[in-house]
Amino acid sequence: MTRFRRLSLLAIPLGLAALGGGAMLYAQLDGAERGIPPVDSTSNFEVDGIDVDVVARTGEEARYEGWKRAQAQGWRMLWARTTGRPATQAPALSASALNAIVAGIVIEREQIGPRRYVARLGVLFDRSRTGQLLGVQGLVRRSAPLLVLPVMTTGSTAYSYEFRNEWQRAWAQFRTASSPIDYVRASGLGIDPLLLNEAQAHRRGRGWWRMILDQYGASDVLIAQVRLRRLYPGGPAAGQFVARFGPDARELARFELRVSSASQIGAMMDEGVRRMDAIYTRALDAGLLRPDPSLVIVAPPPPPPPPEEAFGENQLVASATPIPSGPVATFNVQVDTPDAAAVQRAEIGISRVPGVTSALTTSLALGGTSVMQVTFAGDANAFRAALQAQGWRVSGSGSTVRVSR
Repeated sequence: MTRFRRLSLLAIPLGLAALGGGAMLYAQLDGAERGIPPVDSTSNFEVDGIDVDVVARTGEEARYEGWKRAQAQGWRMLWARTTGRPATQAPALSASALNAIVAGIVIEREQIGPRRYVARLGVLFDRSRTGQLLGVQGLVRRSAPLLVLPVMTTGSTAYSYEFRNEWQRAWAQFRTASSPIDYVRASGLGIDPLLLNEAQAHRRGRGWWRMILDQYGASDVLIAQVRLRRLYPGGPAAGQFVARFGPDARELARFELRVSSASQIGAMMDEGVRRMDAIYTRALDAGLLRPDPSLVIVAPPPPPPPPEEAFGENQLVASATPIPSGPVATFNVQVDTPDAAAVQRAEIGISRVPGVTSALTTSLALGGTSVMQVTFAGDANAFRAALQAQGWRVSGSGSTVRVSR
């Protein structure tokens, strides 16, 4: 059976030949015994589904012009997606400026003739360079961290991360950097199949959900369901997709896609993920993706301050929040920074944590996740406790942690 592939081409100057990466991605995924690690979405924004139809003197000239048009159209689509404004209001960028921020061209499909080029393309934008432009032009929306639980039903069998499937593969390959939804995706390795199985999607008890969400550093859950029906082996297939939110599996929307042969099921799943992302984005804009307060683990109140101790005629009042003591350690703290104001708020908030001697941003990503280097007088457990006492949600372990309000 022919397998659908997406060729990722590095966009060195557009006139040079590009390198295909889709086959390498599949080879890496197929080599693992279990699970599909999600692709890294932190370095690039991706815009896909750009159709071009260009006529020129030669097929190569038509292809070159098609890639240029895809870059310009992709920039307008990315700007509109991240700022919430019409694409027609996107600032115009010169060809050299677009070449500077474009990291690659993704060929979904293409046909090259003697004088014509017809293709569906995607564009990868360098996150560090493009994020600055997006941060200047408008605020970047970002949801709370939301855990994705993909559930697929074929015949009478339903499963999630129990074993590999096309629906999990589509979510693992989806580039989330350009989406306003902060997706938390599991790989399906280790303990994932035990915690994130199909039965978990039907549980309503908050206790178990709180433990799972805390384990993965998420605030709530997105349950993405698909029921795949095949007319006969290798023949036409249809998928019914349902987007749900929260432990109660509240339905947000549903849709159906069809393909003419089984070889196109992978492409159908990719399209299903893109439409799911659009549904969740609209729900975020409508205020429907607010994390459930019952899923928040409430930290115990701090102990009361010790009584005043007299020293002769003067009195010394002990601090209500003791400052940890011990060897000084350095931690890398990841925090969401949708705009410049969020960076300043994070630096001020973490620098005020008792025991913190310095908090400096070492990696700035407006519209994404910035990294701060924090010096703390104490070990990792004391650092996590100090952050939680100040109202931060903390995930991760060791010298690298992720925090959110």
